[in-house]
Formats: sequence, structure tokens, C-alpha cells
Amino acid sequence: MTTRPYRNAAWLLMLPAALLMAVVGVVPLVAVFNYSLHDIFSLRDVLWVGAEWYGEIVTSPRFHASLLRSLMFSAVVLAVQVPLGVGIALVLRRTGRWAVLGLMLVALPLVVPWNLIGPMWLGLVNAETGLVGQALGALGIGFDWKFTALHTWILLVAMDTWHWIGLVVILSYAGLSGVAPEAYRAAAIDGASRLAVFRFIEVPRLAPALGIVLLLRFVDSFMIYTEAFAINAGGPDMATHFLAIDLGEEIKAFNYGSAAARSMVYFLIVITVIWAFARLRAAGGRE
Repeated sequence: MTTRPYRNAAWLLMLPAALLMAVVGVVPLVAVFNYSLHDIFSLRDVLWVGAEWYGEIVTSPRFHASLLRSLMFSAVVLAVQVPLGVGIALVLRRTGRWAVLGLMLVALPLVVPWNLIGPMWLGLVNAETGLVGQALGALGIGFDWKFTALHTWILLVAMDTWHWIGLVVILSYAGLSGVAPEAYRAAAIDGASRLAVFRFIEVPRLAPALGIVLLLRFVDSFMIYTEAFAINAGGPDMATHFLAIDLGEEIKAFNYGSAAARSMVYFLIVITVIWAFARLRAAGGRE
């Protein structure tokens, strides 16, 4: 019996994808990093400043405040959307053939363009013409999202939840679909409570999907810009002035060197979170 020698020729099939990733990912990143080391007045008038922009950004109280707001927004979003999405997925699992229709309905907001979400929700909460605004007025509930920070945060969290809850539900439902019916029957025979079934049967199946949900939703919510800017442009009184809004202001002011440095700082923050997440997943897998 003869054995064929092992060859790595199949890896050459990955070469086109690797080249594409280098063009669309690595090259722009290197260019942005180069810009972050300069003060750019025009294409021909470029001044080397080294790490000066980075020093100004990381020591700025405004950066610290924006970072805290972004982290807080991500924490609130995850605390609301993950339990709600898992709960909806559990309910859909019990609906049988109607589950597909439910998944389609919760997934509809995912196809709405980002730049339309803010104006759409502003129309809904309008006290004169919006359905939500009129309902709150009829109940005697004042909702001043323009000048009350808490109300602005409630609107942003509700809007983000409406937009992204479908992703959480779909991934959670996919994880629950991996639970064998025999496991539920065995739990029923043993007299396990609903909490015990969720903890020992469903949660292990949900864990991989929820890991992806946590990572995707953190990254997206951490860099929220379009929706927050459309609602109140960082107001009131800087209460919703997140990191991405700081970056947008730098770009609009044509401070390209500072904007590039700010982009690199945000990139490093996100990469650090992803690295920590990967390490935790790896440690959990070994256990």
C-alpha cells in the first residue's frame, strides 16, 4: 500500500482571499496609521508630529468622558437585549410552526438602513403626529428627549433594541435548536424544574451563540454614531456624546491627523476587547 505525500498546495486557494483582505483591510489601516503621525493641512502640506496626537487624545478629559459613555451604553444595551432576545427565542421554540413567522417579524428591523432609523423614531415620539408620542401624552407621561438626558438615553436604547433584537433572537433560536428532544423528555421524567432545564440543558447550547451575540453587539453599540447623531447630535449637554461622535466632529473639522489617531485608538480598544473575549472563550473551552 502506497501513501501519497502530504502537500500544502490547497492553501494556495486561500491566496486570492488573503490578497483581497490585504487590499481592503491592511492597506487602509496602514494608511490611517501613517496619517495619525502627521498634521495634515493639505496633500502637499504635511507636518510630522509623531505620537503627539495620541498623547493629546488619551490625556483628554473629553476622551475619558466619551469612553465612559460608550462603555455604559454598550453595557446597558447588552443587559437589555441579551435577556430579552433569549426570552423571545424560548417563547418561539414553543410556538411550533409559527416560529418561522416570528423569526421573520423580529428580523425585519435588521434590513432598515441605519440613516433612516433616527428620523423614523423621531417621527414616532413626536408629541403631535407620532403614535408613541401621542400615546405617552394620553397617559400623561412627559417625554422630553431633546433636553432630558435620561429620556434621550431611553430613546437610544429602545431604538437600538428594536433594530438589533432580531439578531439576538435568531442566534439564540439557532442555539436552542441544537437541544435534542430526548433531553427535554429525560428532564421531564426526572421531574426537573423549568429553571433547571434552562440552566443545565439550554444554557450550554446557547453559550456559543451568545458569545457571538455579545461580541457583535458590543462592537456595534460601542461605536454607535448614525443613530445617536440623528437623535440629538450628542446632546443634551454632551449626555450622548459617544466616541464615534467625537471622531465625526474631527473629520468634519478637517482635522485628519487627529481623526486618524482617534480612529487608531478606537481600533486598539476594540481589538483589545476581542482579544480578551477570545482568551476567555479559549479558557472556558479548556475547562
